[in-house]
Amino acid sequence: MDSSEESSDADLQSQIEEIEALSSIYGEEWCVIDEASRVFCIRISDDTQKATWTVCLQIILPPDYPSSAPPIYQINAAWLRGPDRRTLSNSLEELYVENTGENILYLWVEKIREFLAEKSQSAERPETGKTMTTEEEGHDYDEDDLPDYSVLKLTNQSAQHFSDAADDEELPLIKHGETITDRRSTFQPHLAPVVTPKQVQRVLNNLYENKKIASATHNIYAYRIFLEDKSSFLQDCEDDGETAAGGRLLHLLQILDVRNVLVVVSRWYGGILLGPDRFKHINNCARNILIQEGYSDTSEESSKAGGKNKRSKGKKTK
Repeated sequence: MDSSEESSDADLQSQIEEIEALSSIYGEEWCVIDEASRVFCIRISDDTQKATWTVCLQIILPPDYPSSAPPIYQINAAWLRGPDRRTLSNSLEELYVENTGENILYLWVEKIREFLAEKSQSAERPETGKTMTTEEEGHDYDEDDLPDYSVLKLTNQSAQHFSDAADDEELPLIKHGETITDRRSTFQPHLAPVVTPKQVQRVLNNLYENKKIASATHNIYAYRIFLEDKSSFLQDCEDDGETAAGGRLLHLLQILDVRNVLVVVSRWYGGILLGPDRFKHINNCARNILIQEGYSDTSEESSKAGGKNKRSKGKKTK
């Protein structure tokens, strides 16, 4: 057995022991999403009785974690935006650098819990109104008609692209599309070419620095990245409180067969429920900016595709 195989076996054994320990420590808060692909999540909240501040930390363990690669992570919380998200992400990255080669998940979880405890002691409260204004959840669409994106996971090979991304990657050029307004709700799309998840995060961070975008009731997004060496796609989506919207947006990107692109649709809720029309506006916004930027020829062509994955004339990102 060569040194690389020994290292791989050691990493796997270390991961198994770490997961067993975390499961024992956190109990029901720890969740195994896909053991084979090493995808896990944990619900973390401040230690107050009401648990005012809560996030969900999703983790993917690359094959060479912990010896030479960090975990791939995503922090899901509708209230976590802009400076707060960057502060927390920087804290986790600093912890990893300080403990390179060691198991890091417990330290990460407790660092996030410490961050939430500090938030709970401040005068601030999460903007729960943002997440409570999602419309008629579960009442205006049939779940059977929706694609199943309950677990959007990465393979171990694909996940490695997270850690391979260079720290000095440039921020992709972000384009903003025309708004759609209906019954006082306003929708606006944003688009950026992306080839790594690192770029996705940088674009999102940049958008949240815009006070208007950060104040949106929902910022729904989806992205697809084509991995040429694997002939497969790296893709994910986020509802940001607008139930099922992210999955529908990703489904649109798949139907149009666009690649290497991130689409974000901001919605400012106007106080009047739109029902299923909100999904129509979100997808129309996304379709319009994709056509505007040359990722899809016309909306008519996509409808002719009949839901099949059609090869678009999408832009190639260098």
